[in-house]
Amino acid sequence: MEHRADAPLAPLTSLRLGGPARRLYEAATTAELVAVVRDADDHGTPLLLVGGGSNLVIGDEGFDGIAVRIATKGHTLSPSGLLSSDAGVRWDHLVETAVGAGLAGVEFLSGIPGSAGATPIQNVGAYGQEVAETISLVEVYDRRTGRMDLLDPSECGFSYRDSVFKGDDRYVVLRVHFQLRDEGGLSAPVRYAETARALGVEQGERVPLAAARDTVLGLRRGKGMVLDEADHDTWSAGSFFTNPILTDAQFADLRVRVAERLGDGAEPPHFPAGEGHAKTSAAWLIERAGFPKGHGTGPARISTKHTLALTNRGSAKTEDLLSLAREVRDGVREAFGVELVNEPVFVGAEL
Repeated sequence: MEHRADAPLAPLTSLRLGGPARRLYEAATTAELVAVVRDADDHGTPLLLVGGGSNLVIGDEGFDGIAVRIATKGHTLSPSGLLSSDAGVRWDHLVETAVGAGLAGVEFLSGIPGSAGATPIQNVGAYGQEVAETISLVEVYDRRTGRMDLLDPSECGFSYRDSVFKGDDRYVVLRVHFQLRDEGGLSAPVRYAETARALGVEQGERVPLAAARDTVLGLRRGKGMVLDEADHDTWSAGSFFTNPILTDAQFADLRVRVAERLGDGAEPPHFPAGEGHAKTSAAWLIERAGFPKGHGTGPARISTKHTLALTNRGSAKTEDLLSLAREVRDGVREAFGVELVNEPVFVGAEL
């Protein structure tokens, strides 16, 4: 494989931020990907794997090691609805393929940037759907044993925006298998209230797959969540903070703080999150802590379209973005006692 020295990493990320890598390889096949990972491990060289770069914050100093851009491109769809994809395939292409084949399971995940191999790592989800619901197997290279392996969903440790792959570099995702369903051309039940309103249906109803996809794409474009070179609101890593999951006691404390700050009758959003827990809205907390859309005066600002997106207005450095993120995180903690957690992966950077 050819490689480049001191290669810029910023162009490989949707934020367009970060310094260079000591060496950058592009793996076009699974064999090439495994070979460069093995070689790096054999020589004790730090390794960074880059897929679509849409969930990655790279520090201004870059990465002092080997970066590998995963560019594997094969995918198949079986008559039984099993959609199997190499890690480097663009995620939205797979969604388009599934919808075009009349198969349900990922239609509400339309328009999400990034690659197929990243979806199990983050347990990608949106508009009431998560990839954990359709993933049947994940093919990996296990850097601990030096062997290929197959992990079923019970071994993937899926939870809200999390998995065994996140925050641990043991496994390299090589290929992902999604079991889709034939629902007669209809979507999965509409779970998300915003989507239901946009579709003009009640939650729990099904709609034609194409309508589900088109509606989600429209909602995402309105929030700057479909990549557009000319629109700096899309120069982001998507939602920068996850929605907080609180214990019942923590949520009770939040309600008190909200009433004190916003007045009696003000209530924070509340969604079920398992026994003894509640999920609330990070965007709601951010806005009511004093950080509206467009907040900021520097080269990194909150998106003018979506409160959860921190954006590069064209000339930002990673430190500009991190400074804004710290301001928002600390402001929410001071106002409401809730600690926001970053969703993107940090490399050579920290809050």
